[in-house]
Order: sequence, then structure tokens, then C-alpha cells
Amino acid sequence: MGQKVNPISLRLGIIGDWRSRWYAEGERYAEFVLEDARIRRFIESKYSEASISKLEIERGGNEVIVTIHTARPGMVIGRGGQRVEEIRRSLEGLTKKNIRLNIEEIRQDELDAHLVAKSVAGQLERNIHHRRALKQAVSRTMQAGAKGIKITCSGRLGGAEIARSATLREGRVPLHTLRADVDHGFAEAVTLMGRIGVKVWIYKGDILPPLKEMEIAEGSDATAKTGEIPQSS
Repeated sequence: MGQKVNPISLRLGIIGDWRSRWYAEGERYAEFVLEDARIRRFIESKYSEASISKLEIERGGNEVIVTIHTARPGMVIGRGGQRVEEIRRSLEGLTKKNIRLNIEEIRQDELDAHLVAKSVAGQLERNIHHRRALKQAVSRTMQAGAKGIKITCSGRLGGAEIARSATLREGRVPLHTLRADVDHGFAEAVTLMGRIGVKVWIYKGDILPPLKEMEIAEGSDATAKTGEIPQSS
């Protein structure tokens, strides 16, 4: 199952959070879902070259808060914030609601799975051999401090008549460990021979609960086994 389930959705509520955070009932729920999709499509098409990794959307009253995570904040902000103001007005016209934009910079784009996948897809579109593109991406990510990475390309690689897959892996990528911080990204390369899909998994380490929570959990386990309340020193 670890190969088939998106590792981000698998860890929601455990070590990760939703990328759309709001509550609605009935028809309002469907309306908000479609509105979120329109906002995401608009921003991604507007800033296709700005290395945008993800968008987070929150709602409160009649206000929509959109957080853009990008490795090139200067392209999104523009000179004197001009581009941000333009896209804010465009989104307000699209949604008929007040829009607030936040820009978050990604310090190391080599550790972001979506940006790594887009980089590999871009190289494939420029006719760079897939093995070379995969090796370069794996090398840069491991040098940036990742504990493991796996990249899979699927499609008519090298102009082959029959589609196939190529995978390159280095380090550990524990897909079944829920406390493991595994980032997942997907991108498509549009080539003359057809589309090539690129999937990336990056393992950054384990996210453990705070020490006090661990001590409380250990104490409750000991109480359940012995029936005695542990004495604090």
C-alpha cells in the first residue's frame, strides 16, 4: 500500500496538515472545493516559472487567505509588490471575496519534492537523457541534507516505442512509517513523443512528539500493564 497511497495524505493529522483549511456544510462545501481549485489553477498558470511548490488556503468570514510557497519570491512579489497586487485583484474578481496573499520563501528547493520533479521534467523537455537528469537530481538532494530520495520516470523514455519506467534511489525512503517526514511531488514533461510522468519521494527524517508527551504516553502504558500509578521523583 505504501507504493500506491500518496505519502502526504497518509500522514494528514499525524505529522502533516491539510492544504485547504476551512469548514462548510452542504452546498457550501462543494462551492468552496471548486473555488479552491479555480484559485490554484489561476495562480499556477499565472506564475508557471516562479517555482511554486504548494498553495495553502484558509477561510474566515468573507476573507480568503492564500499562502504561496515559492523558491523565487521576487518573481511573485514583483517590483514594489506590483505583481502581488495585480493577482490579488484578479482573485477578488474571480471569487467575489476579500483576498489576502502571503508569500513564503522555500530556502532549499533541492529538498522540495514538487520542485525537484518539475526540474527533472524540465530537463526531459529539453531532451536531456533521463538517466543523467535523475542522477543530477539525486546528487543535489542528498548533498542538501536529505536522508533518502527516490525518483521514478514513466513514459516513452528516450523515444522508445513502448512506455517503460526508470527508477533511481539513494538512502532510505520509509513509506510505511507514519512519523517519517516524506515529501512527495509529481510533474509531467510534455515531449514530442508524449507525456512523461515524474514522481519524487524525499525522506527528511523522523518527526517525533515533544518529550513531555512521550513521557506521559510511557507512563500510561506502564499503568495499563501493572495497574499502579507511577510515582514522580
